[in-house]
Amino acid sequence: MACKSSVLTELAPAKINLALHVTGLREDGYHLLESLVVFTRFGDILSLEPAEATTLSATGHFAEGVPLDGSNLILRARNLLAEAFPHQAKGHVRFTLEKNLPVASGIGGGSSDAAAAARLLACHWQLPLSGRDLASLLQPLGADVPMCALARPLIARGVGEKLEPVRLPALPIVLVNPGIPLSTPPVFRALAHKTNPALPPLRSLSSVSDVIDWLQSTRNDLEPPAASIVPEIAGVIAMLSAEGASLARMSGSGATCFGLFPTEAGARRAAESLAARHPDWFIAATTTFASEDPV
Repeated sequence: MACKSSVLTELAPAKINLALHVTGLREDGYHLLESLVVFTRFGDILSLEPAEATTLSATGHFAEGVPLDGSNLILRARNLLAEAFPHQAKGHVRFTLEKNLPVASGIGGGSSDAAAAARLLACHWQLPLSGRDLASLLQPLGADVPMCALARPLIARGVGEKLEPVRLPALPIVLVNPGIPLSTPPVFRALAHKTNPALPPLRSLSSVSDVIDWLQSTRNDLEPPAASIVPEIAGVIAMLSAEGASLARMSGSGATCFGLFPTEAGARRAAESLAARHPDWFIAATTTFASEDPV
């Protein structure tokens, strides 16, 4: 990112839980998780430019579902950085969000937007902050925001605060959401078993087939309760499998599902086929970031 530009732009990638194991429940009601997380090259686009007042506007297909007041995580991230660095945080900014990811869909769109805002502000205000620094600073905004600040393959543990980067290749992937928002709390309430086995040990995964083979011994524990609320989830997973996905699963608490494909061409063909039959659904063929890709 060229920090001297008058207008700065940053990708807010989709966050995909390739595996999500619910391993326990704390006394305070928070669930303990273990999750293998990746981020895609498709996502929201956030821009920043100097302004007379700090504002947020939204464009794009899913702009209607974006709150533009102080409850938005973008503005909350801005306030967190301004409070932490009052001497460097000078001047107002105008945020413009191109909202390409569906809202309340299990792919961390709002959290990724907040992390992108923090990266933009660190650049604009010339704050010497690493991804780890931002992850720590953004913890008050929720469990997904710190991992979105790192935005590369990782395993998240605890309530999402323990982040371990892992080595993974880029993965061809198709994202599908049937256009049904799904709030997270009802999914956790519908989860029958709160204590489940942890992720298996992560071995060396250097190819797409290695990753898919390892994922076969994992699961998303939130998929069954989510599908009990939104039955269409099971149908989406079946469609992805029928289109040639080597592995199809729900991400996060849903209702977005994903399919991993052996090749990018195969992912594109599957997305085109699904979009032709379901033009009103959110469908995107993309790839995930590999571990070595620069943030």
